[in-house]
Formats: sequence, C-alpha cells, structure tokens
Amino acid sequence: MKKVFGLLLIWLAAQNAFPQQLSDQAEISVITCGPGQEAVFTAFGHSAFRVYDPENGINAAFNYGVFDFDQPNFYLNFARGHNRYRLAVQDFEHFEYAYQYYNRYVHEQVLNLTPEQKQELFDYLVWNAQPENQFYFYDYFYDNCATKLPEIIQKVFGDAVVFDGSYIKEPRSIRALTDLYLKYQPWGDLGIDLCLGLPMDKIATPYEHMFLPDYVELGFDHATINGEPLVKQKVLRYEARPETFSNGVFQPLYVFSFFALIVLAISIYDFKRKKISTWLDAIVFGIIGLIGLLLLLLWVATDHRAAASNMNLLWALPTHVVVAFLLFKPRKWVKKYFTGVLFLNILLLITWAWLSQTLHYSLTPVVIALTMRAYVRFKLVL
Repeated sequence: MKKVFGLLLIWLAAQNAFPQQLSDQAEISVITCGPGQEAVFTAFGHSAFRVYDPENGINAAFNYGVFDFDQPNFYLNFARGHNRYRLAVQDFEHFEYAYQYYNRYVHEQVLNLTPEQKQELFDYLVWNAQPENQFYFYDYFYDNCATKLPEIIQKVFGDAVVFDGSYIKEPRSIRALTDLYLKYQPWGDLGIDLCLGLPMDKIATPYEHMFLPDYVELGFDHATINGEPLVKQKVLRYEARPETFSNGVFQPLYVFSFFALIVLAISIYDFKRKKISTWLDAIVFGIIGLIGLLLLLLWVATDHRAAASNMNLLWALPTHVVVAFLLFKPRKWVKKYFTGVLFLNILLLITWAWLSQTLHYSLTPVVIALTMRAYVRFKLVL
C-alpha cells in the first residue's frame, strides 16, 4: 500500500495537484539501458531519470522516450519531422523489468546532489510531466530521450555543471556513431544512410556524442558539479547475457549484388540480339526515380534536418520517374539523357570513397547496374 500511495503521489504531483517534498533519503539517478536487437529503434539504447525515495514510497522513472500512435495526424507528422514525444512518469520496477526481459543491460549513476539540489531537479521533472509541459518535438540527433538528460541537468543547475569531453580522443561523425549500433540491423543501417544526407557526416562535438545513451553515461561519468564529480555511485543493476547474432545472407550487399548480376546478364543478352529490354529499364529507373523523389521530399518538404543535402540524389535522380514512362515512346533527347546518366554514374563510382558524404557501400552494385543499363541505351539506341 505504501508503494501504491507513493505512485499516487507521483501522479498527483505530475498533475500539479500539490507540491511533493522529497525526504532526506531520496536519490536521483541517471539510468542507461543497453541496445537491443528487436527493432531499429531499440538498437541505440535508452536513457531516463530515476527518483527513489523509500520514505515516501517513490520509485519512479522519468522517461522522455514515449510517443502515442493515436495522437492526431501521427503518421503525417512523423513523415514531416514533427514527431511529438513526451515525458512519462512510470513505475521504475516495471520500467527496469522490460529491459531485463529483453536482455538489455541497466546501469544506474546516482547523482552527487545536495538535498536542495535534488528537490530542485525533482520539482523541474514534476513540472515537466504536467500535461501542458510534457510534449516536445523529437529530433533523432539533437533532441531525443538521451539528450534531454544533460540538457535538463544544465538547465536546472546552470554553469555549476560542466561536462568534460576531453575523454573523447577521436571524435566521430554522427553517421559513424550511428553505424556503430546498427551492426546487426543492416537494412536499418542502409535506410538511415540512404535517407539522411550531408549533416550526418558532421564531426560531432563531445557534447553532441550524447545523442546516444552510452555516451550520456560516459558524459555523466566525466561531469562535475561545483567542481565535484556529478556521479557519486555507479550501480550495474543488470548486465546482459552474451548472445550470438547473425545477419544471414539476406543482406543489402548480397541482395544488390545478385540484382546487379541479373542486370549484367540481361545487358549481355541485349547486346547479342541488338535489342533493348525496355521493360527492365522502365522498372529499374522508375523505382530508382521514386527513391530519388522521396529523398528530395525529405530534404525540401520536411523538417528532418539530417535529410538535407543528400548526395544519394547523384545516382537516385528523381527525373528517372518521368524518363521511365517515356522509354516506350522514344524521343531523341532520351538518348542524350542516358549519356549524361552514364558519365555521371561513372564519375560517382570513381569518386565514391572521397565524397564529403559517406554513401552506403552496399549501394555500389545498384549504381553499377544503372551504369550498365545507361551504357546499353547509349550504344544500342539510334
């Protein structure tokens, strides 16, 4: 009953019914949960605050990673980059159990705060959990469930808190940091690399590394408050059991290489019979054009900042959609179009490793296949 009463107090405090005073036994911690392999969105791990006050029966997780599929225009807002996430107050035991169930580690960093500082941080969290304050616009890399923790600590305590990033000896780009966590999610890795553009290749500052929960944990390990360590105790609440993962053969590189071999075989057949497989070009360039159109829309028609200046548009030309329909009614300029495509793709393949944006390696067979078909049309179309 004491626990239930404590959770009721948390709920009432979150609704601003009355102020909740922490006891002298209260502790506030940063919780870091390990990556999972169930889905792409679990691959990066998770972060939350924990408020534990045994005298008041409080054991709550303040979780900034909650969203609602039933919110108005959810899918449209998601596509446009207007994702509304919120802070939820949850029973910590249930919160922790969910990660243990999926064999994801749970680390706790108990913060080195005075009673007054604990109350100040708790008051902010309770205020933030109120219905009119709990929502925020989510950004994958700059405003997510992990970045909220250092942001709030600095918002509450100001310059008293210093995050010392000198422990990061070799800063990485945001794309490289993302790739670290998608080793066993090859299709998810491809999708992110395909849809997100040049901003992903920016070298992240030490503070910006904390868009990832693991780096939030490291950041707090190296942070100080008023010159003292911000973390006074670290508890490894659960360590994940070793697991074996295998990507199998159904990986982008293998699938696209097989596709390129089929295109090569049909292209050789076209040269032997001196006749073009127009149906193949219509399908291939039509699909690639649709991909390019999607990438262009992500860049110019949404608020996904990381989708800007996407150099995948050098091979996924949106104009392919129009040309694919015109292949069945030959026009003189179409051959010139594919001549341009041929030389653009060759140049892209030559400079692939030196581009300012890292293009996913598994896409090279796709670009080779497009180059082959452009060459066929260059040679066989009169």
